[in-house]
Amino acid sequence: MLPESRPDRKVRGDSHIPPFWVENDATFFLTINCQQRGIPQLTVGDFPAKLFESVSHYHRINRWIPELVLLMPDHLHALISFSWQPGQGINQVVGDWKRYLARQFGIAWQRDFFEHRIRSEADHQSTWVYIRENPVRAGLVETSDQWPHVWLPDRIGWQ
Repeated sequence: MLPESRPDRKVRGDSHIPPFWVENDATFFLTINCQQRGIPQLTVGDFPAKLFESVSHYHRINRWIPELVLLMPDHLHALISFSWQPGQGINQVVGDWKRYLARQFGIAWQRDFFEHRIRSEADHQSTWVYIRENPVRAGLVETSDQWPHVWLPDRIGWQ
């Protein structure tokens, strides 16, 4: 027998609101995709420098605390913590950042993003390795240290 009513549809973005028991300094693994996959957009010309400047700017104004951002031609991966102050959660910050990049540079993003909360040191280390090796797995470079499109708190690139 079918239920008389369906459950309410989740509000878009609810999945990106962590439960109350998640630590305030939790780190999240983010993947943000361009709307059109398979076309280099994020790693062309001087766009990486502009994108990384926006990462640094959000860091300076305490919208987020990035640990690592790696650009691929049509998506990016990041390890980031958020302040969780009112209006500063993951949905708001990532949405604002994507809107800024879309307006300023014409990047068309997919509607949402993927996020996974890092739950342990082993999870953190394996995610770091996964991100670092992504350009190698994609056949873009032979070794991860050859990939230039990496933002770290103190430098651009692995070197």
